[in-house]
Amino acid sequence: MPAGGSHRSDLKEIARRAMVERGLWPDFSRDALAELDRMRDPAPAPSAGLADLRKLPWVSIDNDDSRDLDQLSCSEELPKGAVRIRVAVADVDALVKDGSAVDAHARHNTTSVYTAPTIFPMLPEKLSTNLTSLNEDTDRSAVVVDMVVESDGEISSSGVARAAVRNQAKLAYDAVGAALEGKAAMPGRAGASSELAQQLRIQDAVAQKLRALRYERGALELETIEPRALFDGDRVVDLKVERKNRARELIEDFMIAANGITARFLADKGIASLRRVVRSPERWQKIVKVAAENGESLPPEPDSKALEGFLSRRRKADPLRFPDLSLVIIKLMGAGEYVVERPGQTAAGHFGLAVRDYTHSTAPNRRYPDLLTQRLLKAALAGGKPPYSAADLEPLALHCTEMEDAADKVERQVRKSAAALLLENRLGQRYDGVVTGASEKGTWVRVFAPPVEGKLVQGWEGLEVGDRLRVKLIGTDVERGFIDFVRSG
Repeated sequence: MPAGGSHRSDLKEIARRAMVERGLWPDFSRDALAELDRMRDPAPAPSAGLADLRKLPWVSIDNDDSRDLDQLSCSEELPKGAVRIRVAVADVDALVKDGSAVDAHARHNTTSVYTAPTIFPMLPEKLSTNLTSLNEDTDRSAVVVDMVVESDGEISSSGVARAAVRNQAKLAYDAVGAALEGKAAMPGRAGASSELAQQLRIQDAVAQKLRALRYERGALELETIEPRALFDGDRVVDLKVERKNRARELIEDFMIAANGITARFLADKGIASLRRVVRSPERWQKIVKVAAENGESLPPEPDSKALEGFLSRRRKADPLRFPDLSLVIIKLMGAGEYVVERPGQTAAGHFGLAVRDYTHSTAPNRRYPDLLTQRLLKAALAGGKPPYSAADLEPLALHCTEMEDAADKVERQVRKSAAALLLENRLGQRYDGVVTGASEKGTWVRVFAPPVEGKLVQGWEGLEVGDRLRVKLIGTDVERGFIDFVRSG
């Protein structure tokens, strides 16, 4: 691509083409846009007789640039160290009706696709960032998951209800994370309100207890590197790796808990539901071999607690290579998928999270399975007939799994193309890196700054995974996202 052009427009073109090639719709239909044009107001708050929780100290925590706010959280301290946690999820179904033209687009794509130059939202932005978003200082309808977390991290009681809520503070991961870790003051409204600041501290403490208990039960703590392109105007100027922090963990832990409660609630009601599962690894023996190559042993049968112990030790012993080891384990575990759980059936569970009951329910603006689950929840709460039978859900589960995989491939393609764009005018420059893959298919190197991976096309003889080396950049292919290195010294 010509130097001096617009990286953003080049990447948009690549992203749109990748969407189409993967069977995803980059644009909304005329019928969907016409339907959207008739929508004027947000979903009305629940009517009399349902909970009015608008005065609670709700907060949202999301990415700096997120405008599609799916969930809020708040806490209430109880006797003996227990804490009541509420998670409010946007009532998207109130405006996006099953069978509508907007729903047809969401059902086809099944997810929002996030790429560096642009977002392909599952729902039109008029909805996802406005009418169905839990925006600051707005009254909204929500589905609220309620749980009591004891001092040891166990959830002793839980429930689900519809309610009216109001976001008191829109906050961002990095700023809140820095405050919780003692590196900065509380940001925004949390800095101006002692009540909201205390809310975040209480929520953080509860999240850490939930997380610790999950790790005791064998949940896996993995770390991968997925650089995000940074723009100056329309040009890519750097790549940033988003690191975990206490705020990201807080939301992750609450969403895992809420998704488990939702799954159990539907099961208790005798309603078929979509479950999110990562099966016990069929390629466990290959994981055992990876552990052996790192001087450790794992049991002959899949054991998440043993695997997490191995991962924890490797993270401490070799933090540089841990993201690459994580990626190998993720690939060997196999991808997550959506399956149908019928009443009375035992779910496959989520191996990586070490939980049996797990669904996706907390992001209905961004994921279609969450919207399907919300419709099932609302029907159960109303005492009505479920909108989907197990037979209806079977093809939807398969389709959601397939389209999520397609979306992941689009996002990965654009990340690779953005990295190639960043480097296309740096031919001949040298970088420090580490070998991340060595097989008959080729040898791969991850350089540290900028954080990109490319193929070592010369000088790979005798290298093994984990070897550190210096490489020279000799070629890029932006369209295909290729980066080529040769060994240098």
